[in-house]
Amino acid sequence: MPGCCARWWREYPLRPCGLLLLWQDSHPISLGNKTRHASDGTSVSHCAPRRVTCFWGIVFCLFPIMGDSMKFTKPATSVNDQITLLRHRGMVINDEARARHYLQHISYYRLRAYWLPFEVPAGDGDHAFRAGTNFEDVLSLYVFDRQLRLLIMDAIDRVEVALRANWAHYMAMTYGSHGYLEQNLYARRDRHAKGITTLTTDFKHSKDTFAEHYRRKYTNPNLPPVWMAAEIISFGQLSMWFDNLKLRKDRKAIAKPFALDERVLGSFVHHISNVRNICAHHGRLWNKRFTVTMAVPKYPAKLPVAMCGVNGRQLHNTLVMLDYLLSIIAPDTEWRARLVALIDGCPLADPTSMGFPEDWLARAAWRVVG
Repeated sequence: MPGCCARWWREYPLRPCGLLLLWQDSHPISLGNKTRHASDGTSVSHCAPRRVTCFWGIVFCLFPIMGDSMKFTKPATSVNDQITLLRHRGMVINDEARARHYLQHISYYRLRAYWLPFEVPAGDGDHAFRAGTNFEDVLSLYVFDRQLRLLIMDAIDRVEVALRANWAHYMAMTYGSHGYLEQNLYARRDRHAKGITTLTTDFKHSKDTFAEHYRRKYTNPNLPPVWMAAEIISFGQLSMWFDNLKLRKDRKAIAKPFALDERVLGSFVHHISNVRNICAHHGRLWNKRFTVTMAVPKYPAKLPVAMCGVNGRQLHNTLVMLDYLLSIIAPDTEWRARLVALIDGCPLADPTSMGFPEDWLARAAWRVVG
């Protein structure tokens, strides 16, 4: 297949409808909603294709993989009507004023993610709730998830600061104040160029005192030293700068204070930047299935033991790694105890839905001393 056609095929994933026609002359066959005729008058039956294209003298009738589009017609619903609908589907609402308050200030759509675990199929194909499902249960699960996000953000905040500090210190001591900008240190030039462009924009618009002072006093280089850059770039950008380092020895040196393999640290930083974004945008987290996952470490030994037999797309391994890193960064932290107490205090939040093994409380990783 020619290169241009291969690129087209990858960008527009379509499927053949079963019709293959040899190209007879220089005129394409026009196909519509009914049977059409080729230039020689022969009839052509077809399947009402969306697109017709040609590769090497063969005509393919192609359909989008997702099928025909469907117009969205659902109307907006008032809060009072939302309460009526929830009751119709079987939810118990004892305090209507309280329910109205939270539907108004949290929204039906956001809360819906928290009543999904209580839903069962309805006979008419609509949604229904398990018998006894109470609005207060849904609200408790929502509050639990909000508190979980805050606790995770507390951990990410400390881990992020430590990662920024170690990256900046190593790069400065090894390559100088502005050596981090050198293209030859990085494996992929396109990612390096994108990082420089993003940093340039962010630094130009930064209102931080140190950024304004540098712009006012220095003209060469026009970008800040690495210890300033570490305070400006996003966590996602930090992940890119670290992961794109060409030499493994550089990545290993940055990972060394955390006693982790550099590949494990790189995958974790990439993963946790996505978790951070979910927290920052108040997304559902407790039973989330992640698309960006982290590698399971081989050492220290307690980490693979804690993660053994666990689904890596759920939250458990993220929590194990955060707890491990906090034990290095803030050894006196009580973060683990707070997390265990939070989970223990919400029976509706099934730990197995977060990826925890059935015997999680008996495992050393979650043992709380004192």
